[in-house]
Amino acid sequence: MTIYRLFDEPVFPDPAEADPDGLLAIGGDLSPERLVAAYAGGIFPWYSANSPILWWSPDPRLVLEPASLHVPTSLKRVLNSGRFRFSLDTAFSQVIRACARSQRPGQGGTWIMPEMITAYEGLHALQLAHSAEVWNGERLVGGVYGVALGSVFFGESMFFTEKDASKAAFVFLARWLGNRGCTLIDCQQTTAHLLRFGARELSRPEFLRRVEQGLKSPALSGRWVLDA
Repeated sequence: MTIYRLFDEPVFPDPAEADPDGLLAIGGDLSPERLVAAYAGGIFPWYSANSPILWWSPDPRLVLEPASLHVPTSLKRVLNSGRFRFSLDTAFSQVIRACARSQRPGQGGTWIMPEMITAYEGLHALQLAHSAEVWNGERLVGGVYGVALGSVFFGESMFFTEKDASKAAFVFLARWLGNRGCTLIDCQQTTAHLLRFGARELSRPEFLRRVEQGLKSPALSGRWVLDA
């Protein structure tokens, strides 16, 4: 299986050329142009320290259609309790840094390198990367961030410091995205946790078709503002 090396031009090989694990290419950079080209082509960066940039396009791909969101009864009680308050795009840098610090089962370190933080903060400044935040009083206790193109939201990472805070962030964001006209939330990797929320797997060709269709809509463009 061929793994492609990227050079200066922000272009990618056909995702169908990815290896069985989804690895497609190495190298390149994290410029806004390349990141946008990657997400528009169903590709995302994921690598660790002392590694070149690795670009992935898994098959199958886990997605959630906002209309299919399932909220467990226990989480509904949490959401209705008033324990948390929510915001959008008010603490993007705090969220991505908290995600980088989070300890995850089976991972010895973070894949959110300092250069990735800088790159996604740049996308946020361009109103292409966004965050949803969960607060308990004045404390940031959970959040999620990702990239929005057209009517598709490409989720990147979540964190929590209080029980249920990341789940609450995900549900809050999925509901808000659905009301905003989002057609697809890319969850990247299949987990039992996300399957319980109604996510399902799509083949790579079907995922790419849905992304291509979603890019035709400006539904999620511009600054995100919490509805009154």
